[in-house]
Amino acid sequence: MFHFISKSPFFDALFEKIIPITSWVLITFPLWMSPFHPALVAYFIIAFDLYFFYSCLRTVYYSTISYSYIRKYGTKSFVPEIKLISQSQDLHHVVIIPNYKEPLTKLETTINAITQTIYPNKKITLVLAFEDREKQAREKAQKIEEKYRSFFEHILISYHVLMPQEVAGKASNQTHAAHMVEEFGIKNNWSPESTLITICDADSQLPSNFFAYLSHAYLTDTDHKYHFYWAPVLLYSNFWQLPFFFRIQATLSSILRLAFLSQRNKLIQISTYSTSLWLLKEIHYWDVDVIPEDWHIYYQAFFSFGEKVKTIPLFTLVSGDAVFSGNVVKTFVSRYEQEKRWAWGVTDIGYSLRKFFITPHIPWFPKVKKLLYLVENHLFWPTSFFILTISASIPPIINPLFKRTVLGFILPQLSGLILTLSTSMVLVYIYLDIKLRQRINIKTSWTSLPLILVQWYFLPLISFFLSSLPALESHTRMIMGKKIEYKVTEKV
Repeated sequence: MFHFISKSPFFDALFEKIIPITSWVLITFPLWMSPFHPALVAYFIIAFDLYFFYSCLRTVYYSTISYSYIRKYGTKSFVPEIKLISQSQDLHHVVIIPNYKEPLTKLETTINAITQTIYPNKKITLVLAFEDREKQAREKAQKIEEKYRSFFEHILISYHVLMPQEVAGKASNQTHAAHMVEEFGIKNNWSPESTLITICDADSQLPSNFFAYLSHAYLTDTDHKYHFYWAPVLLYSNFWQLPFFFRIQATLSSILRLAFLSQRNKLIQISTYSTSLWLLKEIHYWDVDVIPEDWHIYYQAFFSFGEKVKTIPLFTLVSGDAVFSGNVVKTFVSRYEQEKRWAWGVTDIGYSLRKFFITPHIPWFPKVKKLLYLVENHLFWPTSFFILTISASIPPIINPLFKRTVLGFILPQLSGLILTLSTSMVLVYIYLDIKLRQRINIKTSWTSLPLILVQWYFLPLISFFLSSLPALESHTRMIMGKKIEYKVTEKV
């Protein structure tokens, strides 16, 4: 019966659309419920405000913990420790850089950072994963190979031809490149369990201690073959190039990633991450018909091996670029498209629901926890702005009688008080923001401090246009059966 549910077109459509439909139900809940049960709406809004306050407290707490660990380990070499582990001689690091129409200078900046590693063994293989449909791909590959061949054990070049069953994007490109790495490893007698694959975005600059830290973490981890490894990618490399209104988005994304890092039981990798070739082979690499691939590959592994699968934090900093297309309008469009693509990860809920019923080897409780975590992230993404900002004013307007009650009178004031307390966390965010940028040599002048403070006043506006609205569009497209296409975000 469970296999029938997982393969039924009806249930397949239901699983994909249940959260997007719920998003619209929650957004419109104050409108259609206030005429009948305004008190119920008020309690819902207060509960959501309290949840938001708790989320802000949690972000401050965990981001502070993460930062304390980064101060301890962020620049630690780990080289002496690695030299004491005999298995370190058998490790092979493979860095796959999936890219499409990336400027040569951007790729060179990323590769230059890799060449600055303090890792003692020259066992790093660079894989440039191009798309075959890019006309300049072969020319760029030749220039990079000529310039960097002396820095790496091997340089491999792949040209991914998009197949009919595939969706354009990182997942299909990486799977093609990883198959090539597997074949290369067989020819060179590499052990899949001793081969570490790092997926590195074309704009991610790895810190000099990254491979040493990763090697140490992997070799001292008893269940390493089931694990992913992740250091947070902070969107600071081009921070002062960004138009004023977009800096707050880069700051907030970076702080949230920092907070995720020390939540070990919930941590799932984002963007740039590492795992063993063994694990990738066991789960048949990335599904080639998905767009957001980082959380999806985690859930692929989880529904194969259960609670053994974890993401292990690396307390060092990867510097990346925020979206920037040269001017405000182009940057807005590109950033909107990026957020819409990320929010398309709501498809992972449909995937997880299908897998839930056909994985009896995994206990139900861990599956429920992982599913609820997905739901929490993707349900509150498009709904938070509407519930936090305008919902409290709706019940008294739609139902004037409710305004005469004590609850109706205090609802806007109570909601405003909770949100004011939540925004007080901004002071901690500002401090961490400045300190984090210092650690990756992005300086903050005293004259820019007033602007850094002022930018937070625009957070509600930015959150609407560059978070809730694109996420809501993704959910609405899911309901209507209109797919999105992978669009490379410009970072000039």
